[in-house]
Amino acid sequence: MTNITEVELVVVGAGVAGCTAAIYAKRYGVDVVILDKGVPGGQLMTVSSMENYPGFPEGISGMELAQRVHQQVENHGIEIVQEEVTAISRHDESRWLVQTGDGEWLAVAVIIATGVFPRSLNVPGEKELRGRGVSYCATCDGFLYRGETVAVVGGGNSAVEEAMYLADICEKVYLTHRRDRLRADPHIGQQVIERENVELLWNTVVQEIVGEEEVQQLRLRNAGTEEEWLLPVSGVFVAIGTIAHTDWLEELVELDSGFITTDMSMRTNQPGIFAAGDIRDTVIRQVTTAVGDATIAAYSAYQYIAKHRGEAYGEYAGPEQNQ
Repeated sequence: MTNITEVELVVVGAGVAGCTAAIYAKRYGVDVVILDKGVPGGQLMTVSSMENYPGFPEGISGMELAQRVHQQVENHGIEIVQEEVTAISRHDESRWLVQTGDGEWLAVAVIIATGVFPRSLNVPGEKELRGRGVSYCATCDGFLYRGETVAVVGGGNSAVEEAMYLADICEKVYLTHRRDRLRADPHIGQQVIERENVELLWNTVVQEIVGEEEVQQLRLRNAGTEEEWLLPVSGVFVAIGTIAHTDWLEELVELDSGFITTDMSMRTNQPGIFAAGDIRDTVIRQVTTAVGDATIAAYSAYQYIAKHRGEAYGEYAGPEQNQ
């Protein structure tokens, strides 16, 4: 017999957006649970240092911030259940059925905050050598290459941050970028250019990741001259952007290029379904915007749930809106 649990709100995703939404919902007196297939923290766990998150003038690592947020969730008595959500469907006029590999949840409202995932190069050798020299997270795997030579692929903020982190660990870091200038913010871009053990390879495209049991070389091509050559490396860190895995939501909510479309209140085109954070169709994806989205989504979900309860919003006697 299928295990069915009833709650008022299911938050899908235990990254900073999902956790923030759950914290606010709990403060509004909502019965809430977080479902996530992996370790709480999401993409935040891969950020080596954030210097632009308010309240931390010396900066803070993504892992530390994620741990603090997770602790705050626990302090509020919110349960994080490690179950992968596989489908969401209408159960009746007032509730949604959230299905996982382990059971089913009935909820009045759902906030989707599943974030994004690293984009692949889709070149020969990448899939075969993933986990054996191919990585998408320097803070997760960089220590494996201490004192060795590695490459980072990309030219945005994430790629530069990966290269900077690895430069403190590895003997040599190559930063390969298909253009002739970085897309990263000038401040951090200049920092990586000035690092002595970081070499930038401009107009360079990865053609193949070469190796038998583990990564040994990169086959590279100059985008201008079409010249190809082999670069010996022990590891390659891919940082070319992210994608949203929303195929399972195509029949549920409106999507734009794979991202969930919402209004300014984080409402989707389905009543009772909300979205927050990087999974949402937005102009910028930062930790700060994820937190803001989640705050609004929780408030909107609370209003929706209060209406379901038959309560007028003005009757709520919980925490002040500006706290």
